[in-house]
Amino acid sequence: MRADGFDLDHHGDVEVGDGLVDLAVNVRAGTPPAWLIDEISSSLTELAAYPRADAAVSAVASRHGCQPAQVLLTAGAAEAFVLIARAFRPRHAVVVHPQFTEPEAALRSAGHLVDRVILDPANGFVLDPKAIPADADLVVIGNPTNPTSVLHPAGILRDLARPDRILVVDEAFMDAVPGEPESLAGAAIPGLIVIRSLTKTWGLAGLRVGYVLASPALIDQLASVQPHWPVSTPALAAVLACTTPAALAESTEAAHALTHHRTHLLTGLLHPGSPLPQPTVAPATHEPSGVVRHGPGGLQIYGEPRAPFVLVHLPGADAHRERLRERGFAIRRGDTFPGLSPDWLRIAVRPEPTTDAFLKTWHDLLA
Repeated sequence: MRADGFDLDHHGDVEVGDGLVDLAVNVRAGTPPAWLIDEISSSLTELAAYPRADAAVSAVASRHGCQPAQVLLTAGAAEAFVLIARAFRPRHAVVVHPQFTEPEAALRSAGHLVDRVILDPANGFVLDPKAIPADADLVVIGNPTNPTSVLHPAGILRDLARPDRILVVDEAFMDAVPGEPESLAGAAIPGLIVIRSLTKTWGLAGLRVGYVLASPALIDQLASVQPHWPVSTPALAAVLACTTPAALAESTEAAHALTHHRTHLLTGLLHPGSPLPQPTVAPATHEPSGVVRHGPGGLQIYGEPRAPFVLVHLPGADAHRERLRERGFAIRRGDTFPGLSPDWLRIAVRPEPTTDAFLKTWHDLLA
């Protein structure tokens, strides 16, 4: 789907080809782990029976401190956006951009008019709640946001809630933030819908598994437009496996490792040849910072990245991306995101050996 010149159906997997090192898709490297594959595989003996979601729903509810009636399992986060577009009839739908394009695509496909609020890179892509129209009765925002990598303070998002508004917060990457400090999952906020995914941390893009957290009334509305048995038995097994204490501990460890890997990538982009600083967890930005960091070749990075990817601005980025492909590296073009131009690129965070090989090629080409 194209809307106002932006290809809303373009996603990072399209960038990846045979033999290319993948820095375009935001799925954690080395996943799914062997123990998770074993858990999923063990469910295959139950394929003759229709899926029973009760245990998985209860596991998700326990993980987020809410009731099973506040949980709806979905075939990935993408299905959740389709259900929202089908279940509700907003008069004024607003999507905060730049962000994942599936919510807007789903709303438009269902016949809704969509208004865009475009965040300013010079402001660090930080949201000013006053930018949201007062009469907006459905608002969609990512946290942390794809592709900007910005983590919005939970207090700012709470301020967007209204008695007559549905507030959709896409937290598909929240488990990649150590401690999930700004998560609204399980929060008792009228009209709030939180969307989560197991895809990114656990490497389950091909299995399609996610879930929605909301009030029982909103869950009932979403469930009323969802087909029967939408989540497969292997996907339900994955939900159960990924919500155990051991799995949550592994997820937390992975989030801390990601912070270190992202610092390594940022340092290499901005200051090639500099020693790697000690890993730190950057604080969430609570005020518009206007921060921009400059690197070689006119590179600019706006805001404080907190997700498994970094958004960069580079003059001639589109041509640079093609040259990287010729040298064996795939990264995500930015111009399919509303609010961005061909001079933007999104780079997935990877472990140091992969990042170092990429950075050498990146700087060789710039030189």
